[in-house]
This record gives sequence, C-alpha cells and structure tokens, in this order.
Amino acid sequence: MSIIIPPVKCQGIKSKLVGWIADKLPNRYDIWYEPFMGSGVVGFNIHPKKAVFADTNPHLIRFYNDIKNGIVTHEGMKEFLIGENEKLLDGGDEYYKQVRANFNKQPNSFDFLFLNRSCFNGMMRFNSKGGFNVPFCKKPNRFAQPYITKITNQIKNISALIQTHNWTFVCSGFEDTIMQAKAEDLIYCDPPYIDRHSDYFNSWTERDEQKLFDLLFREKTQFILSTWHHNKYRENRYIDLLWGRFNVDIRKHFYHLGASETNRNEMTEALITNY
Repeated sequence: MSIIIPPVKCQGIKSKLVGWIADKLPNRYDIWYEPFMGSGVVGFNIHPKKAVFADTNPHLIRFYNDIKNGIVTHEGMKEFLIGENEKLLDGGDEYYKQVRANFNKQPNSFDFLFLNRSCFNGMMRFNSKGGFNVPFCKKPNRFAQPYITKITNQIKNISALIQTHNWTFVCSGFEDTIMQAKAEDLIYCDPPYIDRHSDYFNSWTERDEQKLFDLLFREKTQFILSTWHHNKYRENRYIDLLWGRFNVDIRKHFYHLGASETNRNEMTEALITNY
C-alpha cells in the first residue's frame, strides 16, 4: 500500500499502521468521522467519499480549510518557502523566533507550516496560552530545494484528494463530533495516548479516557480506536479497565521521537473495534 504523507508533521503519525487499520474496516459505512484528526494520515489514505475531520487545534483545521478553499496551494507554498529559506539563512534562530512571535499574534497557515517544518524534531506543541513554543531545529538551510519540493508535493497530493472528496474540516471537541455520527457511520479515534503525551491542544486525562469510552459505548456507532497496549516498561491499564470488553488486536511498532537512536522505542499498539 503506497502511503500519502500529509504536509503537517505530527508526533505519533500512523503512516506505518495505515494498512493494518485499513484491513480492520467494516464492509460498509456512510460517513467517516475522525474526532482526533492530528496528522490525518489514516483518513487521507483510506480516502472515504464523505468524511468529517475534527480537531481542537484551530491552526491545523485552518490549514486544511485553506487548502480546500484554494488559499494554500503547492505553487504558493513553494514561492513562500523559497523566500523564507533566504531569510532563515540570514537570520537563523532569531528569524525563526520572529516568525513564531508573529504567528502567535496573528496566526496563518503559511507561518504555521513554516514553524511545523523548521522547529525541533517536527513537534507541534503549544503552551497554556495557546502559543506555539517549540524551539528552532538549528538548521538554517532547513528549506533547501529538495525539502521544499517534498513539502509542496505533499500539499499537491492532499489537495487533489480534498478537491475530489466530500470532506469537512471542523475545529471541535471529540464529544460533539462523536455525537453527530449515526449508526451507519464509522468513527476512527486516535486520541492522545493516555499517560504518554500532552500539550495545550492535546491534554488527555483519565476523565477524558472515561468520557470517550462512555460515548463510544453509548452511541453504538461502529468505531475503531487506536491506543497503546504496552511497552517494555509498563502496560496501558485502561485496556483492562475499559477497552478490553471490545475486540482488541495488537501489533508492535517503533516510534523515533528524537535525534538519538536511544529514543527509538518499541511500543505495542492496540486497535479496538466494536464490530
């Protein structure tokens, strides 16, 4: 399965798990609901005819709506990044901080992608005031021509899908998104992994995990849930507490979350389904 990689980088991207998830799809469904869009890589590659992609991160949703509405194009982004590369070569970390400060005052999709692709380790992290706060990657030549071509091709590929499918992008909490779904639809949930990672737009607590379980159990819509099962240090106790009453399938997966190989950790992923 050839995987289309989205232009916005997110930690925990499911690009290597898309085929596994696709194999778990039900025989039919009407609307694909994705309450935790994140990278969007799963829905983008399954490419349902009709879908609702939702996330609490307004910058992410703005970016894809700007692609949908023709504000962000691969040609326009190419021109923008060529100009930004020259400024980054001259200003380095100081210029990056200037863009970040301007973005936090007046956010826009072009600066959002610039920051996302030139920040440390491709992280997307926001502080308690909703400000992007990831430091520079320390590579002034970050937007060399091959990298710009890679990014703009990703925008081109995603734009082609968005323009030919009935997809909606909304800034919304998972509760409202799930409650829209009908019995004949499918919900794919990839929430922040409990006890693993959080930031301003992706905080996740035991109460959230319980609320997600209650909604999916009550609504009775078909769903697929991605979560972590265990690693070499500990197990996800919510598998037994909550999700174990559904169908649980597991697979080992590597996450490379840092510059050092010592940060390349194996985790056993879980796919939970109710059908």
